[in-house]
Amino acid sequence: MTTAQPLDVQPTPLALLLLGRESDPRSERGVECPGDLPAASDPDLVERARAAKEKLGSKVFVLGHHYQRDEVIEFADVTGDSFKLARDAAARPDAEYIVFCGVHFMAESADILTTEDQQVVLPDLAAGCSMADMATAEQVAECWDVLTEAGIADVTVPVSYMNSSADIKAFTGKHGGTICTSSNAERALNWAFEQGEKILFLPDQHLGRNTAVREMGMSLDDCVLYNPHKPNGGLTVEELRAAKMILWRGHCSVHGRFSLDSVNDVRERIPGVNVLVHPECRHEVVAAADYVGSTEYIIKTLEAAPAGSKWAIGTELNLVRRLANRFADQGKEIVFLDKTVCFCSTMNRIDLPHLVWALESLADGKVVNRIEVDPEVASFSKLALERMLALP
Repeated sequence: MTTAQPLDVQPTPLALLLLGRESDPRSERGVECPGDLPAASDPDLVERARAAKEKLGSKVFVLGHHYQRDEVIEFADVTGDSFKLARDAAARPDAEYIVFCGVHFMAESADILTTEDQQVVLPDLAAGCSMADMATAEQVAECWDVLTEAGIADVTVPVSYMNSSADIKAFTGKHGGTICTSSNAERALNWAFEQGEKILFLPDQHLGRNTAVREMGMSLDDCVLYNPHKPNGGLTVEELRAAKMILWRGHCSVHGRFSLDSVNDVRERIPGVNVLVHPECRHEVVAAADYVGSTEYIIKTLEAAPAGSKWAIGTELNLVRRLANRFADQGKEIVFLDKTVCFCSTMNRIDLPHLVWALESLADGKVVNRIEVDPEVASFSKLALERMLALP
C-alpha cells in the first residue's frame, strides 16, 4: 500500500483574499490591514484614542455610521447613515483627514465628494459590504450587454443604491442613471421613469421591489430578478421586455435574515408591539410590518413614539441596542425583531484597536489605509451622485 503524497496546491487569489492575505482595492470583500494593532485588552485604549484625536485637533474629522459599536461611536464627531456622513465629510473642507468608521463603499463615497486636499482613511480595509460585493463591474457590464441584445438597453435607466462600489456608481453615471438611498428611493425611481421605460436596480433586490410595489403601486409581476450567475441572468428576452423593474440579485446579509416568522413570533410574545423594519428586508416582512423606513426614519419614529409604547425593530443590532438604552427611561420597550443576535460582521471590524491605530498613525504623520478612487471612476460616480442631489 502506497502512501498518498501531499498535493502541491497553490491557494487561489480569491482564497488568499478571503483569508485576508491579499489585497483587492476594488473589492468590498476584505483586504489585508497592515501594521501592528494595539491589543484589544489594552485598558488604555480609550485614553490613547482620546489623546491621539486631541493631538490631531481640527485636522481630523471622525465619521461614525449608526451600525458601529458604542466604543467607536464615542469618538465620532458626527453619526448618521452612509450618505449623510459622506455629505458631512464634504462639508468640512478644513479637515485634512477624514476617518470613516463604516465600510469600504462609504469611504469611497466620501473620497468622491471631498476635495483633493483631503485624505479619507478606513481604519480596517477588511470592513466591506457583502451586498456591494454582489454586483461587480464586469457582471453589470455583461448584464447591460444582455439588455442591449434584448433591444431594451436604450429605454432602461440604471438606479444604484448608495450601498454599492464606486465602479457601480460610475457605471450608473455613465449610462444616465442616478444613485438612491433608502430615504429617497421612490423619488429616484420616479425620476428614472421620466427618463426611460424600465429600471435596472442595483444591487439590492429588496429595496427595489419594496419601493416599486409598496410605494409606487406596481405589482410583483412588474419585477423580474436578474441573476448574474446564470446565462442571460436566468431570464428570457420576453421576460426582460415585459418587466418594468429589473432587480439585481443582491441583498443585505443583516436585513435579509428577518422573516415573516420573526414578525409573527414577536407579535405573539409582545401584545400590542409595533413592528418597524428597514426597506432592505424581504417583501413579505415589509408587507407584514407596521412601519417601514430608512435608518434615519427608524430613529425619528422612535423619538416621536409615546412613552410606554412597544417596538420590535428589524435592522442592525448595534443600533437597536443603542436605541433601547436611549429610550429606556421614557418607558419605551424596544427589542430586536429576530431572536438570534445579528450584527453586521464587516461593519464590526471597525473596533477600538483599529481606530486607535489609525488615529495614532495620523498623529505621527503617517497616513494608513487611505481610500482613493480612480479619477475617471470618481468623475462618473460624482455625476450619478449629483443627479441624486438634484432630485425634486
